[in-house]
Amino acid sequence: MSANSPAQSARSERGFFGHPWGLANLAGVEMWERFSFYGMQGLLAFYIYYSATDGGLGMSQAAATSIVGAYGGLVYLSAVLGGWVADRVLGAEKTLLSAAVVIMVGHIALAVLPGGIGLAIGLVCVATGSGSLKTTTSTVLGDLYEAGDTRRDAAFSIYYMGVNIGGLVGPLATSALWGWKGFHWGFGLAAVGMALGLIQYLALRRHTVSEASSAPLHPLASAERARWIGIGIGALALVALAVTMGWVTAENLATVVVVLTVIAVVSLFTVILTSRSVSTDERKRVFSFIPLFIASAVFWTLFQQQFTVLAIYADERLNRTVFGWEMPPSVVTAINPVFIIVFAGVFAALWTKLGERQPPAPVKFALGTAIMGVAFLCFLPFSGGATGSVPFLAIVLILFLFTIAELCLSPVGQSLATKLAPRAFHSQMVALFFLSIALGSSAAGALSGFYSARTEVPYFLTIGLASIAVGAALFLARKPILRLMTGVR
Repeated sequence: MSANSPAQSARSERGFFGHPWGLANLAGVEMWERFSFYGMQGLLAFYIYYSATDGGLGMSQAAATSIVGAYGGLVYLSAVLGGWVADRVLGAEKTLLSAAVVIMVGHIALAVLPGGIGLAIGLVCVATGSGSLKTTTSTVLGDLYEAGDTRRDAAFSIYYMGVNIGGLVGPLATSALWGWKGFHWGFGLAAVGMALGLIQYLALRRHTVSEASSAPLHPLASAERARWIGIGIGALALVALAVTMGWVTAENLATVVVVLTVIAVVSLFTVILTSRSVSTDERKRVFSFIPLFIASAVFWTLFQQQFTVLAIYADERLNRTVFGWEMPPSVVTAINPVFIIVFAGVFAALWTKLGERQPPAPVKFALGTAIMGVAFLCFLPFSGGATGSVPFLAIVLILFLFTIAELCLSPVGQSLATKLAPRAFHSQMVALFFLSIALGSSAAGALSGFYSARTEVPYFLTIGLASIAVGAALFLARKPILRLMTGVR
């Protein structure tokens, strides 16, 4: 590599709060993507189950939460596809750019196409593009830092703060347009946000491309192409058959995605662990990721219920009147990003200050999973009350716990995946982390079928205690996990 190569230049840059300018570009494009993603997702459940007279599709709440959970799972399940395309076909950076275009097309479809057609095309495009973009932005960001650079975890926390600026402003903006002009105007604003992100990325692209991210690390041989094209066509035909035969319905869609995600997880772990391209130490690190993957999946099962159970909870159980103004239920999805924006910098500064003395990744994962369980137990004092009886402050405090748990696990998880990744499976290891979110998101949709006002106490109690138990088990297993990580913390 020459002294003036883009990769080396990026790693030596310290113009953005002591970090490369590529971090600013990646945080920016992900901010706009999250603006569009959460702006749309904040409206999605209500659009599906509100009546046609209120501008919705008039489906059942069970169908709505199942579709939202399945969609959330497909977003992160498609991270596998994005990781594969990045590692085998285009390289991470070109995959990122292509994914941004696909996301914008999906939001346009939701905005301009009516009924179920627009919903199906829009969600498929947004899910495919968002999963691919999330995998590749993490990969490209990791490539801006050398393996031993202690700025890496702080960089992911700064990146995560940018992400949540979009997550805050998006739902507020689309909720305002929903109340003023209707659902489709809100979806249209999401499309505009993604277009702005694409323009910004292209303007700063030169700061972001590195040698590692500009080309596939494990290129697909020409002899393999026909086989993979055939697999893709076969998969699409199978999906079409399942829908036509009625095997897949709106109500069971989340459960179907849970099963598909489990199959994808087992397959991808098997492929990586059995590959001859993976060294002994790399294989140990992949094994160390298995218990962390399980804890992450449990965490996201609870966290992603913001868009399933908590959407219904905000609509029916929460007193949303503040200073005489009744907020739309979708505004609740902006509470977590507010806390992220405030505290992401605090966590980034904390990890930077502690340096080598900061808790290792298994401890951070254990804390995140256990705190998430405590947050669900905090619903119990308000269970069984009348419609609209839960104080707004209660949900704010509960979502504060969501945030602390998230900051312990999510940005750390993305950073850890880049550190544990075998060289030949660079992007696909990041995709494995996102598969834990896919599993959790789809499980959040599947579990929502057990929630009702009558079952609130056992629902929140069981899920909360289970998450605490997983966090405790991971903490107890931290030492053998660290040994398998062979020097990575």
